Amino acid sequence: MNVLVVGGAGYIGSHCVRQLAQAGHRPVVVDNMVYGHRAAVAPEIPLYDAQIGDESAMRAILESEKIEVVMHFAAYAYVGESVSDPLKYYFNNSVATYHLLRAMLDCGVKKFVFSSTCATYGDVEPPIVEETPQNPINPYGQTKLDVEHALRNIAPAHGLSFAAFRYFNAAGAAEDGSIGEDHNPETHLIPLVFDAATSKRENIQIFGTDYPTPDGTCLRDYVHVDDLSRAHIAVFEQLNQPGAALFYNLGTGTPTSVREVIAAVEQVTGMKVPTVEKPRRAGDPPALYADATKAKTELGWKVQYPTIGPIVETAWKWHKSHPNGYGS
Repeated sequence: MNVLVVGGAGYIGSHCVRQLAQAGHRPVVVDNMVYGHRAAVAPEIPLYDAQIGDESAMRAILESEKIEVVMHFAAYAYVGESVSDPLKYYFNNSVATYHLLRAMLDCGVKKFVFSSTCATYGDVEPPIVEETPQNPINPYGQTKLDVEHALRNIAPAHGLSFAAFRYFNAAGAAEDGSIGEDHNPETHLIPLVFDAATSKRENIQIFGTDYPTPDGTCLRDYVHVDDLSRAHIAVFEQLNQPGAALFYNLGTGTPTSVREVIAAVEQVTGMKVPTVEKPRRAGDPPALYADATKAKTELGWKVQYPTIGPIVETAWKWHKSHPNGYGS
């Protein structure tokens, strides 16, 4: 199929574009290049520098490229920034998405795959299932939940079929090391630990060592970016049902602590990671991890990277060959 990937030059989007092409689909990318990288998208794949909130631009692309499915990764995702500048997040993550959806419906495109987040749940007891009550504790999570609510209403009214994937902690890189994680600023733990191991930063700060977890540090669910991408493609068949409204958690279900991530980096790189212990940060729950049984059962989704070691190995392959990201 012809698949429009908005945010397709970003971290998760670029990996999904690659997976789509390998699966025999024809991806087309739209990215405003605020956080995207041209080098993350193969040169033979069409890439439009456009805003998803520009309905006329989106209609032109949808029609000229004969798009059948839209995948949406074009969101701002810095939790702290969403607290300090919530309007930026409401306009980009929520309002712009509504414009995109209207452009889609105007063009008769009625299949939509939405990148949501486990942040819609807020601070809840794991393992988290799709029916767990959603109560976001920051504007980032709220903007994603707002779109989920809008999709629930739009689907029956307009015959839109959609799937919303609630990610846990996306991690890793393409197996061949050709594309990977390059954020500015970087906030994800694994690349920050690499930076500490390679002396690009002085140390890695461990926020909280007295949590009720096996080693006292926070537990998170790290899921490989290619595993996430495969789920997005696996849902296509379910979208053939008009008005389908699908929600799936995507995670391994295996929680990994901050100390375990650091140990995995030390083992993979052979380097010592300097650490500094700090007090807990406000709003950090002790543990967050998924129950992804629904995606595995309904989509036949299989996690190919179930543990942190192999995830870190792929990330290190990218980091070694691209020490300055796409600017290397």
